[in-house]
Amino acid sequence: MATTEITWPKKTREYEDMDADSTRWNEFKFRDGDIVINTLGKSGTTWMQQIVGQLIFDGAEGLYGDPMGGPSSISVWLELRVVPLKDVFARLEAQTHRRFIKSHLPIDALVFSPKAKYIYVGRDMRDIVWSWYAAITVPMREPKNPPSLPLLPKVSVREFYLHVADYEPMWKHIQNWWEFRNLPNVLFVHFNDLKADLESEFRRIARFLDIPIKESLLPQMLAHCGLDYMQEQMRGADPMSAPFATSFFAHKGTNGRWKDVLTADEIALADKAAAKYLSPDCARWLKTGEKPKGEK
Repeated sequence: MATTEITWPKKTREYEDMDADSTRWNEFKFRDGDIVINTLGKSGTTWMQQIVGQLIFDGAEGLYGDPMGGPSSISVWLELRVVPLKDVFARLEAQTHRRFIKSHLPIDALVFSPKAKYIYVGRDMRDIVWSWYAAITVPMREPKNPPSLPLLPKVSVREFYLHVADYEPMWKHIQNWWEFRNLPNVLFVHFNDLKADLESEFRRIARFLDIPIKESLLPQMLAHCGLDYMQEQMRGADPMSAPFATSFFAHKGTNGRWKDVLTADEIALADKAAAKYLSPDCARWLKTGEKPKGEK
């Protein structure tokens, strides 16, 4: 399909919360081959940044993204409002390697470029909520507009889940991205698949990005994408990010921690919300990683 025949996503609104300001993308100058990693937070963002970084830098030592987007991060979080935009643009402009940028924005609030490639990472919503809860270490004020997951004063993880299970914006974030999954420059990756067969997913991502893998370096690359390695790298990062190493990697990407906390009826709340807000194929993929028949 010629690019002139493709209906590309268009930005139709601005998005603002306590962390993000979508207007920061409006003046960003894309280069051919830029990579944008988008997720609903706690779906495997830093993990995907590490995978892409290992492909770009041929297995070099280092952690390429961090949850707080601090100065040690090669892969910047562009819409993060606490870092001055001129500094972010200067960092990106100075990069001579292939750039890879983190975003949590809904697709209708993101400047979408045919020049870039987009990787969207998904995960069962219950696992997202459990990981998000683990990252909340202090009470947060209510934002101007609701974020992807609302932040509350410290409550039990069960109470937090019950509060957000039917939270429409986070479900819409996934569904709206899902509708563009078949664009030639969009790749959907599921957290479960990364856990089950990292090498196969690593190779699939490399093919999508048109990055040849140096087979002699593959074992080193995969080792550097291990969560133990990433945790140690974050502990040695800049002071802005180091305190988050334990909270962000404490459970090393463990799924299903909610099974021993929630009742069957409470577990089903996420499935009911998925049926309410998502198409059946999107709901199935988000829960299991199973793609629609015929899709790769």
